[in-house]
Amino acid sequence: MTACCLCGHPHSTLFATVEGRRYLRCDACRLTFLSRAQLPDRAEEKRQYDLHRNDPDDAGYRRFLSQLAAPLTARLSAGARGLDFGCGPGPALARMLEEGGFPMRVWDPIYADDPAVLERTYDFVTCTEVVEHLHQPAREWARFQSLVPAGGWLGIMTRFLTDDGHFPRWHYRRDPTHVCFWQPYTFQWLARRDGWEVVNLENPVALLRRRHTA
Repeated sequence: MTACCLCGHPHSTLFATVEGRRYLRCDACRLTFLSRAQLPDRAEEKRQYDLHRNDPDDAGYRRFLSQLAAPLTARLSAGARGLDFGCGPGPALARMLEEGGFPMRVWDPIYADDPAVLERTYDFVTCTEVVEHLHQPAREWARFQSLVPAGGWLGIMTRFLTDDGHFPRWHYRRDPTHVCFWQPYTFQWLARRDGWEVVNLENPVALLRRRHTA
């Protein structure tokens, strides 16, 4: 019996075995995740991340990130302060948002590991192409809960798993550092449990707003 690494539900079912890799699916939140025994180590992760060419001056990459930036900034108040969580070696999204008038901080466990950045709250948090890499998604989701106050925004960009039959051939699965695969239902489930409003859920972007408590 394997507990879900995101929501903690005690029951997860074997979803697929592909090329010797065992993927499980939570019976509650429906996160699909790689067996904990097969997770890549930090050195393997960094080797893969160092291959990424996330150039802040690359027009194509900016268009890619605008899938999140455009719907998010349309909803933000002028001067809202944000955190780009998991910014990587080239924090392109943070620069784009700064250019739009939104003061930004960045954090990344490998490239910008400043613990002080995680000790305050922000009007919004962005997380692009990160949640599929998380070994401990429950811990990071709890961090989002602490970083975003009531009324604040969380913008996540990840390719949603919407076709189970295509999973073995899916390019997103083939990246050895992709270990968690999220469905629209997963975001909806977390939102119901933890007091968020799902405002936008269009592959590959999830926008959530923290509800005000009564």
